[in-house]
Formats: sequence, structure tokens, C-alpha cells
Amino acid sequence: MLPVIIAIVLLVVIVLSTAVIKQGHIGVVTRFGRYDRIMQPGLSLKLPLMESVCKNVSIQNQSIELEFEAISLDQAYVNFKSLIVFAAQDSTEETIKKIAFRFIDDKSFMQTLVRSVESSIRAFVAKKKQAEILVLRAEIIGAVKDHLEESLNSWGYHLLGLQINDISFDEAIMRSMSQVVSSNNMKLAAENEAQAQYLIKTRAAEAEARSIQVKAEAERDASLLKGEGNARFREQVAQGLANAGKVMESGGVPPGFMLFTMWLDGMKYISEHSKGNVMFFDGSNEGLERTMRQMQALKTLDKRSHDAAAH
Repeated sequence: MLPVIIAIVLLVVIVLSTAVIKQGHIGVVTRFGRYDRIMQPGLSLKLPLMESVCKNVSIQNQSIELEFEAISLDQAYVNFKSLIVFAAQDSTEETIKKIAFRFIDDKSFMQTLVRSVESSIRAFVAKKKQAEILVLRAEIIGAVKDHLEESLNSWGYHLLGLQINDISFDEAIMRSMSQVVSSNNMKLAAENEAQAQYLIKTRAAEAEARSIQVKAEAERDASLLKGEGNARFREQVAQGLANAGKVMESGGVPPGFMLFTMWLDGMKYISEHSKGNVMFFDGSNEGLERTMRQMQALKTLDKRSHDAAAH
């Protein structure tokens, strides 16, 4: 019976003299309630009944997700969802002592951390208007990081990351913001449509003006060409008449006969191309003589004009 009791006592002593620290943790050993040393991961020895592992401090990355509400400068309620990632600064004895004894327990530490983040964001949002907050996500993170990093360092931790995953407003504000965005989009669409119509009409007016200009230039060129053609035609006719007059004069034919022939040709052309059915003219001797005198007078007037131009 005695050997059994001795074996049990030895087993209890061995169990009380050893401690197992998990990977990623550091054990904090106290002797009679006072800090003594730290234990690294693995199996370690301690004095039974006198020493105990009061806390296992994690040196792994830790995260906490927060959801809270803040009030902007214009009294709008803003809902935040954020994520904090932090870890122990290092595994040195001084840092582990800070983490182990700064707060009474982990719950108190988490509560303080959450309140610190919330107060920093609320203080920043209270100085900004609702319309500014959505575009100030980076500024909010920067302002909170500076304050939070200082606090975590004093507790033995350091900040690995701070994210603001969502910023939202209450339903009434979201609905009004949606209406504002919709009205702005409609305004932009109307302005774009007006600009497009302006460009279309401007281009059409420019094209019409260009068409009128081209048409006017074409008519001007056509008129010039027509004038030149008529001048050349009259020149050829005059040249032909002069040559015909010389031939008739050399043949002893009176010049008046040529005028009479031209008058007959003119009457023939009129009768062929006119729209009437009957043409009346004076065919009496007196009428023919009067016509010949008039034609000779025209010839004399034309000759005087040429002589005056020559002098």
C-alpha cells in the first residue's frame, strides 16, 4: 500500500512541477503571486505549489471587428464597420510583462481597445459634414492610426492594420443621397444632350454655309465662263461679218444686201423658235426701206464707236 501512495505522490509532484506552453504563446510565471520569469513554448519545469503559470500571452496576430455609430457635424448618423489587426511588439520579457499585467484581464483590454477606436473616429467625424465623410475614408484611417498606435505601444502591442470596411447612413439619408445622385445624373444627361444638339446644329449650319459658298463660287465661275463665251461668240460673229463685208465689197455687192440678209435670218430664227403661230411684219417697199435705213444707221453708229475707241 505504501509504494502505491509514494507513486501517487511522486506523480502529483511531477505534474505540479511541469508546464506545457503552446506554440505562439509565452508563459508568465509567478512565485507566490509575484512575477518571476517567462516560459518559452514547449515543456518547462517549475516549483510545485510555489510557482504557477498565471497567463499565456499570445504573440500571434489578433483581429477584432467593430460596428458602431458616429454623429457628423450636421447631425447625421453614420454607421461604421472596421477591422483592427494587431500583435505583440516582440517576445522579450519586458513586452510580455506589459501585456500580462497592464490590464486585469483580456476582456478589459478588448473593451479599452474598442472604445479607443470608436472615440477617435467619432471625434474625427464630429468635425466633418455628412457629404464629406464618404470621401474621407483614408483621412479617417490616418487620424485613428496615429492615436491607436501610440496606445497599443504603451500596452505592449503594435498595430498591423486598420480597415474601415463600410460607411453607411440611415435609410432616410441614403434615400435622399440617392435622389441627389439621380438628379445630378439627369442634369448631366440633359447638359450632354443639349451639347450634342448644339454640335449637331452647328455642324449642319457650317455645312449649309459651306454648301452655299461653294454654290455661289460655282455660279460665279459659271457666269464668268458664260460671259467669256458670249464675248468670244460676239467676237467671232463680228469677225465673220467683217470678212463677209470685205468679200461682198470686193464682189461689188452693196453692203445693205448683207444687212437685209441678216434681217431675214433673224426673222427666220424668231419664227422657228418662238411659241406663237403667226408673226406680223411690214413687207411693203416703204417698210423695207425704213428697215434698211435703220440697219444702216446702226452700222454707222457702230463704226463711229470703233473710231472713237481707236482715237
